[in-house]
Amino acid sequence: MNQEIQTSLLHRARLKTLLKRALLILFIVFISYSCIALIYASRTIYKVRHNYAIIVETLSGERIAVTDVGWHSRLPIFTRIELEVPLMNQELHLGSSPNAQRIMSKGNVALWTSAMMTYRIRDLERWGIENRSPDTLLQNDFDGIVKDVMQSESINELISDRERIKEQIYRTLKDRPLNIGGLNLEEKYGITVVSFVLRETSYGDKLAAASEDKKRRELIAEAENYAADLEASRTRKIYAAYRDSIRDMRLSLGLSNQSDPYLFNFLNQQKWAAAYEKNQQGQNTFVLNNSGTATGIT
Repeated sequence: MNQEIQTSLLHRARLKTLLKRALLILFIVFISYSCIALIYASRTIYKVRHNYAIIVETLSGERIAVTDVGWHSRLPIFTRIELEVPLMNQELHLGSSPNAQRIMSKGNVALWTSAMMTYRIRDLERWGIENRSPDTLLQNDFDGIVKDVMQSESINELISDRERIKEQIYRTLKDRPLNIGGLNLEEKYGITVVSFVLRETSYGDKLAAASEDKKRRELIAEAENYAADLEASRTRKIYAAYRDSIRDMRLSLGLSNQSDPYLFNFLNQQKWAAAYEKNQQGQNTFVLNNSGTATGIT
């Protein structure tokens, strides 16, 4: 009986020991994981990815760029990570939005347009250390340059001559100083402008309707001008034929310049005779001119 009690007590003691050890191991694992998570969350140990760089403020207050790919460490509290910089191609939209933006063209005509610049950071010292909030500064300068160029063009050129304007904006972004005697965009931010595209240039709804109406009126006016040109050409041809007929008749009859009054009287008689033949009803009197006298016919 005593042996059975001793065996039971020993078994219970072993279970308690195993349970305590298991709890201790779980506690140690939890504390270790929490410490590792805290260290990683505070970025005391941080990772630099491929095509990325990290701007770190050191204990002395110096700001350095870390570009070596892999794991790195820093002193907690006394140092801090300021910025993670991607080194691959990046996009920058007009107005910081891919949606079309409303701008005013030359002549104060509204236009909806969207544009995008692709750039790459090549100088981390210039980008992340000499400029505070470089993304915001670059966005403002980019919007200003694009709008300066586009607002100096007429609405028709912005719609029909997109290729020239796109290339003009691209060269301006790469080469033109932001101010006279100052730095250009690439020099100020340490970037390389890779490309620039105009994604959309279009009228507003009201302006589009007005433009269609204007085109319709222009087509009508053009058709009227064409009809007037045809009528003028027809009149000139009739006049030329009439002139040639008179000349040939004078030559065949041997008439001189002194016979012109008689010739004109004859032609006038033929005109009125033709008019009388076309409209005999409702006309009671016809005047036939000859040698300055008028004869009434009733």
